[in-house]
Amino acid sequence: MINRRTLLKRLSALPLVGTIVGSGIPVQSVLANSPSIPARDLIKELGLRTFINAAGTYTAMTASLMPEEVMETIQASSKEFIMLDEVQDRVGEKIAAICHAEAATVTAGCWSAMVLGLAGVLTGKDKDKIAQLPNLKGMKSEVIVQKSHNVAYVHSLTNTGVTLVPVETVEELENAINEKTAMLWFLNYQAPYGKIQHEEWVALGKKHNIPTMIDMAADVPPVENLWKFNDMGFDLVCISGGKAMKGPQSAGILMGRKDIIEAARLSAPPRGNTIGRGMKVNKEEILGMYVALELYVKKDHEKEWKSWEQKISLIEQMAKKVDGVTTSVSVPPIANHTPFLKIAWDPAVINLNRTQMQEKLRMDNPSIEVISNGDHEISCTVWMLRPNEEKIVAKRIQEELIAAKV
Repeated sequence: MINRRTLLKRLSALPLVGTIVGSGIPVQSVLANSPSIPARDLIKELGLRTFINAAGTYTAMTASLMPEEVMETIQASSKEFIMLDEVQDRVGEKIAAICHAEAATVTAGCWSAMVLGLAGVLTGKDKDKIAQLPNLKGMKSEVIVQKSHNVAYVHSLTNTGVTLVPVETVEELENAINEKTAMLWFLNYQAPYGKIQHEEWVALGKKHNIPTMIDMAADVPPVENLWKFNDMGFDLVCISGGKAMKGPQSAGILMGRKDIIEAARLSAPPRGNTIGRGMKVNKEEILGMYVALELYVKKDHEKEWKSWEQKISLIEQMAKKVDGVTTSVSVPPIANHTPFLKIAWDPAVINLNRTQMQEKLRMDNPSIEVISNGDHEISCTVWMLRPNEEKIVAKRIQEELIAAKV
């Protein structure tokens, strides 16, 4: 005999029309009058710690939270089969139009965008070369970067098999160009530390007919950056999707020249035997990324900025009420360009170090994550806070500062 739970499970798989066979009872009537089975709380079930994110869009902290509209898109699209290339085609057209690019594609994060973009530059649409990567026999094999830009993220480029050629000046760059030079790569957040700036970098690429790529992974806001570098003339622009735009954390966008984007997609799923086969982006993420981008562009950014300033001010004022505490507010010039609060204290007045403060905030309920700095200071941001969480953060920081007073 079928028990009630089994019956409900089987009924849930049926279309909500008609009757239960042999009973004359409408299926909808049974389901409407049956208690819903409570959803599993896997976070609680697995004993996972959740926290208030006063730190920012760090990958280790799972970046940002997706808006309801993005989640609704993901849920709805998960119920249908669609050809993956068709989703990328349509969404790519929409993203390109929004961002002033010839073409675009959703990738498995910004790192994937860089790998696939460079792969497209190296192979074009040659299927033999595409299958050959990272073996570069018969292909160009060098990418020029500025020494100040030659940091950890260049590993995305060397995944394709290329060799990096670091330079500092325009003269060094032009001397480094040869028949092996495939691309000029620019890391946006390191721009202030390089001797060659964006416009000149693009001009050098065009002068020598060499494609240019920019990595601007975490560099919105401001929203204008979404099209600034396409308008400037970079051939390829790479960005993370799960930070300020609040798309799926594992999504990113590659945009730029149509011929290179088309070639890049030949190294991406659903095609196999390619360097990018493991960089799969599902239809839900592609569509969710598009909706997240739309929402972000249409947002009232001035109003949002003012709300960040108000939240930062609340936390700052609460902290400053404690003797021995000093604060300062700044805005990073490029990456994570949002208000940033530093709270420091005199260890002669407050017997607490940075690690102890972080642990006290982390291990309390609700748990709070902040950024670490010097031995007797912490920093926090507010752009990932949910409504009214700034009040909790302000109160908890103040409480710990007071509790540690000598």
